[in-house]
Amino acid sequence: MFPDGTHDATGDSGVMNTDTIKLRRSRDDRMVAGVCGGIARMFNMDAALVRILLVAATLLGFGTGAVLYVIAWMVVPEE
Repeated sequence: MFPDGTHDATGDSGVMNTDTIKLRRSRDDRMVAGVCGGIARMFNMDAALVRILLVAATLLGFGTGAVLYVIAWMVVPEE
């Protein structure tokens, strides 16, 4: 416990507690492959917002968003 009353992140064991969130393609929230649904779940966002950002990245980035989506489709495992 710190002097200001807060607790140490390591707890009693001396090992830092970390909850890892792994990126997985969504089976439930999908339109094509579930990549946007998986990203939305990972960052606790709305999937529609992630899709809008992907479309904006595709249009403004000369297709970069679409290329990244296809790569994620091939690399990211399904839940």
